[in-house]
Amino acid sequence: MAFDADDAAADLADTQREVLDWGVFADASRQLATDVLASGFQPDVVIAIARGGLLLAGAMSYALGTKNCGSINVQFYTGVDERLPVPVLSGPMLDAPSLTGLRVLLVDDVSDSGNTLAMVVALLREAACEVRTATLFTKPRTVLVPDFTWCETDRWIVFPWSSLPAVTVPVDTTAPAVAVTAAAAAEKVVA
Repeated sequence: MAFDADDAAADLADTQREVLDWGVFADASRQLATDVLASGFQPDVVIAIARGGLLLAGAMSYALGTKNCGSINVQFYTGVDERLPVPVLSGPMLDAPSLTGLRVLLVDDVSDSGNTLAMVVALLREAACEVRTATLFTKPRTVLVPDFTWCETDRWIVFPWSSLPAVTVPVDTTAPAVAVTAAAAAEKVVA
């Protein structure tokens, strides 16, 4: 995948963007959890589609009071509006048989094409007794409209967790290498 700052679509000047910040994300995740409970659905487990759904799934599991969480890794997008022909599962794999008889809330950041959600829903339905879906955003072209969504948009979405490049450690070849022990690290935290 291209580095995630590409998610901001900064090089596409004419692209309309929907920018989500952390405060709005907090409100949106609680609103989605409220919608789930108001529907009468109480999940036994919340499953995130990694990586985009990880933060939302964690926030919703806390808001729902559902302690059981998991994730399933799927690769589909390779860059801004670029994707593989079909979504591909990647390791580590979810232990789907452990979901037998459970009510599952499957969470992702966006249902864009909907192909990833559709593939994972089909997989989870082989074991779980019920699968419902929740996303922050839904695009009009999706093939799978989630059971719960916070916002519908046709804009490019900029998420706070993927709008900046990955953190890197600058390499200083002039400084001597310093080993940090666990004790020394703990002293820094206490200080």
